[in-house]
Amino acid sequence: MTRPTDRSDIFKSALSAATRALAGQDELAVDFSVDGGRMQDGQITLTTPPKDLTPVTAARARGQADALALKVAHHDARKHARAMPQREDARRLFEAAERARIESIGAVAMDGVAENLDAVLQQRCERAGYSRVTDRSRAPMDDALEFVLREAMTGRTLPAAAESVATLWRAELAEKAAGPLARARGAMDDQAAFADLMRDLLRDLGMGDEGSTAKESEDETGEDEEEGEAKSKAPDESEGDGEGEGEGEEQDSSEAGEGEPGDQIEATASDDADAEMEATESDEDEPATPIRPNWRDSDAFKSAYHAYTTVHDEVKNADELCDPEELTRLRAYLDAQLQGLQGAVSRLANRLQRRLMAQQNRSWMFDLEEGVLDTARLTRVIVDPTAPLSFKMEDESKFRDTVVTLLLDNSGSMRGRPIMVAALCADILARTLERCGVKVEILGFTTQAWKGGLSREDWIKAGKPPAPGRLNDLRHIIYKSADAPWRRVRRNLGLMMREGLLKENIDGEALLWAHDRLMGRAEQRKILMVISDGAPVDDSTQSINPGNPLEAHLREVIAHIEGVSPVELIAIGIGHDVTRWYRRAVTIVDAEQLGGAMTDKLAELFGEKEAAIAKAAAKEPAPRDARSSGRGAAAMAASAVKRTTFGEVAKGRGAGR
Repeated sequence: MTRPTDRSDIFKSALSAATRALAGQDELAVDFSVDGGRMQDGQITLTTPPKDLTPVTAARARGQADALALKVAHHDARKHARAMPQREDARRLFEAAERARIESIGAVAMDGVAENLDAVLQQRCERAGYSRVTDRSRAPMDDALEFVLREAMTGRTLPAAAESVATLWRAELAEKAAGPLARARGAMDDQAAFADLMRDLLRDLGMGDEGSTAKESEDETGEDEEEGEAKSKAPDESEGDGEGEGEGEEQDSSEAGEGEPGDQIEATASDDADAEMEATESDEDEPATPIRPNWRDSDAFKSAYHAYTTVHDEVKNADELCDPEELTRLRAYLDAQLQGLQGAVSRLANRLQRRLMAQQNRSWMFDLEEGVLDTARLTRVIVDPTAPLSFKMEDESKFRDTVVTLLLDNSGSMRGRPIMVAALCADILARTLERCGVKVEILGFTTQAWKGGLSREDWIKAGKPPAPGRLNDLRHIIYKSADAPWRRVRRNLGLMMREGLLKENIDGEALLWAHDRLMGRAEQRKILMVISDGAPVDDSTQSINPGNPLEAHLREVIAHIEGVSPVELIAIGIGHDVTRWYRRAVTIVDAEQLGGAMTDKLAELFGEKEAAIAKAAAKEPAPRDARSSGRGAAAMAASAVKRTTFGEVAKGRGAGR
């Protein structure tokens, strides 16, 4: 066995051994990575400690390892999924309570573990800016509940930054849920009993699943349980970089050609990449002429859903919400956090680019009277000197006349790794599609405040009229417009790393906003991809209005787009089943799979379109002069079919080779 050679290696070796001991698994795999801090497929990945260890950085590294080891030892994913409430706001609180329970077990048993966990908690709160928080709208209730429960179960004083958040909510939590809080420590060692206690606490807070029995809860969360099992039993799915089945042949061709010029997508921004983009794109951002094909005034969306006021809503460019220096710093932080993931996403984007470029460059029409001389058919002239020469012409692919919008959920539940991965994937896919001539727009949606903002204040001043509708101020963010070159706006995606940006999510209005922007574009084909990790949630709106108006409105908007609009809608849910809302959707268990899901769904869409063209053209009867003109339906059908055979074209076996 190789002996550690320096202080950092000694620390990593000791940390690995301590992690296995605390988890109670001698064979537990412990690895280190620059983007560590996660548990996946029975393996713990820790953040690589710095070379120059200080007492503070060492305590944080130990705290991260202790938290993950305690989760291995004291958390049952199946029990957790079975007890999970249905409401999205309640789910966030339930997750926070379970986190507090797991870490409190270790803190009560060992003082050293408690100090390590406090160091990590202090760092987490400092990054979130909680030490400066004085207003509830900037202090999430789920974090506050976690801190109050942790204090109640361990009896330890909270770190200063966490105490400022707990102080804002402690009185209300104690008033509404004093009983469950008092009994939390007694149920701490029994996950099932603690889950029942937390469901009681949620009911006391007005977030319980109304009218649901224990049996109904178990049945309704069956899908979540299966997802929990998939997370623990399917290592192959997460290790495949998001690749689906049946792509083996394509993967081979992709890997074989990764060294070819122009194929590799750079993982990080560089001056060469900027120069390349500058050479191929215009510096002028000219808005497209609004053209709405197949769109009638009678198709306009109508709904009973309404907002109390829209005066305080805002649509902002990302650079308007942050000064340039901070935006540059946030982008650098995003790049540093995701160094280990960029290579995998780049390879997937590279495969998508190869598919699209194959469509773009390798589709030909044959037997024409003019064009490029078809040298492969010169043998006809030798055999029969009276036969006319045959020409061919490259058929321009229709996918160039396409615009893609990526709509990213910027809600608080996306904090951490999900929003980092979403930003990276959006960034790399934007570069990829633009190189293929496809315009890309990146949008985000959130609210300006927690639990209502100025809209709620206006409603209170008006005497609290009943059924006011939406009671929060929307914030819709434009990270990249479709006409803006990527090199100009790449910094904007760093805004997602800004503390305090991610709040609540009102999906229906965001979806309608993104859809209407697409409908104003001149491109003939419009694709809208939504990336979210949960149902729409705004506590202020849902607590005042009867029923669940946000979810009902989202369903109406989706039905409208899928049933009437020419926009093609796709949804990707991160740890949340979106297939119950969207017709074309996929759910992934881990944010790590997002890059693969995005590229696969886009490639699938482009493939479907070309296949549909081929099928329609094949059914059309060929005119009598098809051979003489060379542009009959049969020739077009053959051309369309060739565009769909991506694997053959990429390997050089396509028509005309």
